[in-house]
Amino acid sequence: MSNAEQLARKKRNKPASYYLFPLAAAYAALLMPWSILALLYGVPAPAGLYSAFGHAHELLIGYAMLVVAGYLLGPLEGRKILLLIGVWLLARIGFLSLPGGLMAVAGAVLVAGLTAYWTVPRFARSAKKWRNKTTAPLLIVLCSLLVLAAQPAWQGQSVLLELLLGLTLLMFFMGGRIIAPAVAGHLLRQQRTLQARVQPNIEGAVLILLFVALALYPLPGLLSEQLAGAVVLSCGLLTALRLARWQLWHCLDRADLLLLGAGYAWLALGLSLLGCALLFKPALLSAAVHAITVGALGTLTLTVMARTQLMQRFRDPNARPLSHVAGVLMNCAALLRVIPALLGQQSSAWLLSAAVFWSLSFLLLLRVFWQSRDEQTLKPSA
Repeated sequence: MSNAEQLARKKRNKPASYYLFPLAAAYAALLMPWSILALLYGVPAPAGLYSAFGHAHELLIGYAMLVVAGYLLGPLEGRKILLLIGVWLLARIGFLSLPGGLMAVAGAVLVAGLTAYWTVPRFARSAKKWRNKTTAPLLIVLCSLLVLAAQPAWQGQSVLLELLLGLTLLMFFMGGRIIAPAVAGHLLRQQRTLQARVQPNIEGAVLILLFVALALYPLPGLLSEQLAGAVVLSCGLLTALRLARWQLWHCLDRADLLLLGAGYAWLALGLSLLGCALLFKPALLSAAVHAITVGALGTLTLTVMARTQLMQRFRDPNARPLSHVAGVLMNCAALLRVIPALLGQQSSAWLLSAAVFWSLSFLLLLRVFWQSRDEQTLKPSA
């Protein structure tokens, strides 16, 4: 096949996000409240949802990994997208029906393997600067943790925290690659200059420190856990510093950038709380985990999915204000999970309220996807 034919075929292929993002949003909207109802009231549900591990597993692996794949894969042939969706469904059915069973493990291995096989070489080849090649090893680490989390012998809090740190690595790195240039472009239109963009020194330090934490946390002994806590706490403080230097207070007219900034702020808070929990106050662990998962992961992934779809359709990330409402609801869900955990007053009412806000945010996102499915590009990027 000639280069011209390959280019023409690539242009005809839809981005993987066109299919994977709505699937991820629908899964998140359904699964999280269902698992909460199963845990609290014994509502009929698949076997995999009757434990806190299953709840966290499907959030981090079932939902988050599908968003990661949708964002990183780019344009993909229809048969490859169908194959990926097929093995993802295999993994979901396998885990929900029999956690740790052969189908769950095989599905996880296939999802991780296909995602890595189709993305890692592309990022390794296309990146010109060494720091831009970081996506490839980050994805390899994340996919490896995904496979480990599917193994029966590894199903517990330890591997989930490792997977959470792996996702944090990717959120920190990719968040910077999305937020910094978007803010810089917006400030440029205001005749302002953003000096601190990617901030490679802070970025490199946090990535190295998070890899150190990944290595330290599984080691036996209180000292290794406390060392990991000190490292994670420093990462939280550096993430907050990086966010502050982006000067998002100059972007009050850009709701999409404010939501991305809110997600990054949740990441900084979650890392700081996690560091404190590992260092000296284990009671902070629940607040830390939900600041990272609901606050950071929920807000960042929802906003990125909305921006990606709207930029592809309208060249305007704010073309559908309903996406902003969805982002606000997600932040409300995070507050309803984190504040009671900090106060030590968690109750079923708080959990159910957070689940309702979580589901509503993704249902609104699905509405945005539906509204923009067949629209034509309206105007150039503002």
